[in-house]
Amino acid sequence: MTLRLNLALQGGGAHGAFTWGVLDRLLEEPDIEIAGITGTSAGALNAAALKMGLLQGGPQAARESLDRLWTDVGQLGNLRVARWVTAAFPMATAMAEVAAAAVPVSPAGIAAQIFSPYSWGPFWQNPLHEVVARFDFTHVCSTAGPDLFVSATNVRSGKIRVFSGAEISPATLLASACLPTAFQAIELEDPATGKMEVFWDGGFTGNPALFPLYLPHLPDDILVIAINPLRRDAIPMTPVEIQDRINEISFNAALLGELRSVAFVKRLIAEGRMPEGAMKDINLHLVSDEKLMNELDAGSKLSPDPAFLARLKAAGRKACAGFLHRHKASIGRESSIDLRGLFG
Repeated sequence: MTLRLNLALQGGGAHGAFTWGVLDRLLEEPDIEIAGITGTSAGALNAAALKMGLLQGGPQAARESLDRLWTDVGQLGNLRVARWVTAAFPMATAMAEVAAAAVPVSPAGIAAQIFSPYSWGPFWQNPLHEVVARFDFTHVCSTAGPDLFVSATNVRSGKIRVFSGAEISPATLLASACLPTAFQAIELEDPATGKMEVFWDGGFTGNPALFPLYLPHLPDDILVIAINPLRRDAIPMTPVEIQDRINEISFNAALLGELRSVAFVKRLIAEGRMPEGAMKDINLHLVSDEKLMNELDAGSKLSPDPAFLARLKAAGRKACAGFLHRHKASIGRESSIDLRGLFG
């Protein structure tokens, strides 16, 4: 029997290589069909590479597509340091890393308070542009294969915008992954008004957005691949730790709000307080590695070292194998997340 499943892929910079590993293992399951994908930031890049590969040649081609994506990302170097700076001053990245390890504050965080990506003027280039430009958008935007949804945050309104179908482009993916302290905002036309709107990372408003997956033709099961830890037992005390935890809480807030809404609807359905068929009875599943993500600092999200990416991929494969062993039988039947425990 085919198990139809939707995927919800979180963003988190280089930590998205964990999702690479999860997908790599999931694609080995011949009886699982991916019906819909929603992604933000690194999750959006993973989603686009996944769909492109599935349409080019099925699961094996999708695994190869994801491999190419993260090979390309691993060649970018530190995403905080402009390419021309690295070329002119080869020790720039190493000096930044030494400084970060030597002082209790983040040099990058201090710089973000003084400089912006716009400080580079005409020299600034989005390092991810050459990565997404290699995608075949005839497949990424195709009506065939999984439904694909990419989220970004409208800077002026503060609202989420979800792109799908022909709306998805290299600029759309760059908008979804536009961390404002590292990248210049992405301009995209609003088809409703014809005006140019400005976008930042989708993680501020949906990391990832689940609601696009509630369409009637999509299955009830959603697998969330999480790379931002929901809980940290250690109390942040240094300026770096405090800022990092603020960012994590901010980027998890929208997802937690949607999970709470799903829990509320499921309770209404279970208690017979909602007419049958009025709302989807979503089955939620989760793959994560809270222990690993608690060990990683936020700075590593912008430093995609190939060895580090390989470590995250291996961790993702292991986490997915564990999920399949424990919960594969729940797909199509019931949630494997304890929502009451999550919000208890």
